Amino acid sequence: MDRLSMLSCFVRVAESGSFSAAARDLQRAQSAVSQQIRTLETQLQTRLFDRTTRKVALTEAGAVYLQHVRGVLERMEEADQIVSDLDAGITGRLAISAPISFGTQILGAYLFQFREEHPGIDLDVALSDRFVDLAADGLDLAVRMGPVTESQLIVRKIGLLKRSLAATPRYLDEHGRPSHPAELKHHDYVVRSYLEGAEQIRLTRSAEVTDVLVKPVLRSDNSHLICEAIAAGMGIGLVHDVLLEPMIASGTLERVLPDWRHEPHVIQAVYLSNRYVPRKVRAFVEGLARFLRTRGALAE
Repeated sequence: MDRLSMLSCFVRVAESGSFSAAARDLQRAQSAVSQQIRTLETQLQTRLFDRTTRKVALTEAGAVYLQHVRGVLERMEEADQIVSDLDAGITGRLAISAPISFGTQILGAYLFQFREEHPGIDLDVALSDRFVDLAADGLDLAVRMGPVTESQLIVRKIGLLKRSLAATPRYLDEHGRPSHPAELKHHDYVVRSYLEGAEQIRLTRSAEVTDVLVKPVLRSDNSHLICEAIAAGMGIGLVHDVLLEPMIASGTLERVLPDWRHEPHVIQAVYLSNRYVPRKVRAFVEGLARFLRTRGALAE
């Protein structure tokens, strides 16, 4: 009897807690699944399941065996994927999540470029400023701003996005142009409500460092709304330089305290740690890093 088939049956019974459910999932007869489990137990000379008329539960030995067998099956799937990737082109569905403002104002141009380079790819893009669950949402990767704390994710740093304080010329004409960070406390400020410590900003000039508490007049968890509020003249706020430069050129926004630098924002790609990273995902992330460097968006 095929050993791989027995292991697959064992894992499915363990996960479903039922021989009948496992048989349905595997599209086999229940008697065939039961026979494979009995054969496996005979070969191992140990009982893997406690069986009653109402449920099937793993024995202590079965729980230990499940942990190792899952790893074996995952590595076999990974090996299959690696070999397939060697000859396959970059094709198929690529599901991505990204922050809203980054997605609408920066990522879009890269998506068009990536699709032209790889016409066999079908893109599925979800924009959200919340940290999505990659497994639950069926995503291949997510673009994240800021630190990543989930231990089950693989993190690939893309770079550091430069960002600056900005406001409309009209707002600054009416409220004055700050000449030192200490003056920011007298101004209206727009902040991202989901960022820890967003109401205190740190600015540097050469070796000089200063921390300033600001007065928020608008807090939002939507990055696109934040940019719209700053552009509408509601107050001063942080804008990524890659978005700010064209808005300065058009006269929409103006840098505030241009001699002072704000800490850049780390941008990262994250994937599930228990999966082989497909070639299409690696190509997308490497291409995104090149795209941002070419546009001067990343800090040196």
